Amino acid sequence: MNIKPLGDRVLIEPLSDEDKAKQSKGGILIPDTADKEKPMEGKVIAVGDGKILPAQGGSASGGENTILVPLSVKVGDKVLFSKYGPTEIKIDDKEYLIAKEEDILGIIQ
Repeated sequence: MNIKPLGDRVLIEPLSDEDKAKQSKGGILIPDTADKEKPMEGKVIAVGDGKILPAQGGSASGGENTILVPLSVKVGDKVLFSKYGPTEIKIDDKEYLIAKEEDILGIIQ
């Protein structure tokens, strides 16, 4: 698989179902479906070059009057992201997500 996200987009591999399942302190297994509204977790597989912003007095259409702002995440980061922001894709029977950097809520350290 070789996908290079464009701009401020990030390719994320969501955690597997085994990784998502949680166990309560009492030993009760809580499936991922029990907390659908909570943020999701995944691993960053690839990142775009960054967001293009207009420089002082410039336009965002490209050229000399723009600046490239690099992304805050890097390949290998474990991230929290909003459930409904990313676009789902399937490559070689494996699920991935392409998200804008703004859909990423934080980096898990």
